[in-house]
Amino acid sequence: MDPAQQTADDKFDDDDYPAYTMGRAAEMLGTTPAFLRSLGEAKLIEPQRSSGGHRRYSRYQLRLAARARELIDQGTALDAACRIIILEDQLQEALRLNAERR
Repeated sequence: MDPAQQTADDKFDDDDYPAYTMGRAAEMLGTTPAFLRSLGEAKLIEPQRSSGGHRRYSRYQLRLAARARELIDQGTALDAACRIIILEDQLQEALRLNAERR
């Protein structure tokens, strides 16, 4: 659904709606805006931009960022953490599709 056509209730329920500013996202994750930018540079998450050009993050993106932080805190390199998360996400989607087809 086009974000411009969503109702307020739809936006609250939409994991992909870019509801969080960079500052708020960093605060929620207990990290810095620079960390979020590094995830964008690594192509793990690509935030949408507001009309003013500010980065906006969805709940789905914040879950990926939280997982990246967890892996990095455990000593995993950023590039490796991003690859792990992408593979985990692909596996989860494949499992979901298989369950739907049964």
